[in-house]
Order: sequence, then C-alpha cells, then structure tokens
Amino acid sequence: MHLSNHTVKTVTLLDFGTFDVGPGKRRIGIPGFLIQTDLGANILIDTGFPPAYAEGPAAAALDNLGTFGQLCDFTPTNTAQGQLALLHLGPADIDLLILTHSHIDHIGSLPLFTCPIALTAAERAEPQPLYFGIRRPLDWPDADYRLITRDTEICHGLTLIPTPGHTPGHLSVLITKPHALLLAADAINRASEPAEGFPDASDPSTAATSAQRLYALAKLHGAMLIYGHEPSQWPTLPKAPAPLTPPQ
Repeated sequence: MHLSNHTVKTVTLLDFGTFDVGPGKRRIGIPGFLIQTDLGANILIDTGFPPAYAEGPAAAALDNLGTFGQLCDFTPTNTAQGQLALLHLGPADIDLLILTHSHIDHIGSLPLFTCPIALTAAERAEPQPLYFGIRRPLDWPDADYRLITRDTEICHGLTLIPTPGHTPGHLSVLITKPHALLLAADAINRASEPAEGFPDASDPSTAATSAQRLYALAKLHGAMLIYGHEPSQWPTLPKAPAPLTPPQ
C-alpha cells in the first residue's frame, strides 16, 4: 500500500502484557503501537510475545523464557489479535507492519500478518529472527519486505530511524503528527540504561551513539520520549482503546 499521501491521524499504545525481569529487578510493560492515517491505513508497530504463551506456561518453558524472567499479565487480550480487537481490527486489517527488531517480545505474532513488513536491512539480514537466547524457531515469513537503510518517511508525520546497538538492525520511530512522540523501543530500553552502559545491547558503544541521537531528536521536535520498557513510565501511558497523547 502506497502511504506517501497519508498523514498520521491517531496513535494507540497496545498493551502486550507485563514481564518480571528476574527476581526483584523490575516489572516491565511490553508495548506495541497502532497508527491510523487520515486516509484509513492501519500501521502496526511490533507484535508482542507469541500468542501460545497466553494458553499456559508450556510454550514459554519450551523457549527457556524462565532463564530471563517471568510473564505476569499475558492473557488472550494481550496478544496482538486481542489488542487489535479492542479497536475492532484484526491482522488482515493491517496495511503495514513495522518491526523495531526481531526479539521474542516484538515478533511473537509475526506469522499472523500478510501485509508488507518494514524493518532495517541489517535486521532482515539475520538468517532467522533473533527471538530469544539461542532459540531460533521462527523463519522469516514469505512477505513483501520494505528494507530500511536510512531515515525513511513512511507518511506525513511518521519517520523510521535506524538506531543500531541493542541489535545490529534496531529501528526507532519518530511521530510528529498529531502529537510529537519518539518511540525509542529498545534503543533506550529504560531511563537508566545509558548510565548503566547499555548492558542489554549487542553493541553498547553503538547503542550509546544511537541513544544520543534520539535524545537530540526528542529535543528538536519537542517530542515525548517513550522508552522500550521503562517501569515507571508504563503505568502512566494511556492504552488501547484510548489514543496515546502526551500529558498537557
């Protein structure tokens, strides 16, 4: 679908559940986003954990997720399908899927979508999605991939920003209409991550460079910076079906 004549109309945060990162560390939210345009396009950013996790602990155990942490709130409503249903949509209604990167909490429902997929060329160059640890159970779907190598405007008010570091092909999203929002995703996982030296990044030095660029972009556009998984920010953010708007 050609979107260059479209303009961002609404942004909605999707609640893909919460996750405890190890005993006593932090409980994080798992976000996705639905962007709707003035001409009726639906653009999804990320897809959350695999929907099989909502059926019981067996699938998560198979993926060795317990070595990292524990799912807290992940019901069928917190799957990509469940969150889209709150907006009276389903996977077939999505015109473009944007993947910030290919870790398990971002690509769990990837096989459900048949629309074009936008991601960086570096991320797509991985033989399979990175998923979790040494697990690589998913293949890249047979899809129309829109490979990003530089800042790319998708439509008026929506620009994709390569931000390598967390993964070699990580991607962040700048939204300037109707409100200025900078979706850092895991380029800045949490507010404390820069001071901690980006311990979760595959390349901490490159991650620091990407983070500095995001902070500069947020300042330039007066944008609200939304972290990938900041525990203190998550409860304050409006979630589907309410639109996401910066605090007044």
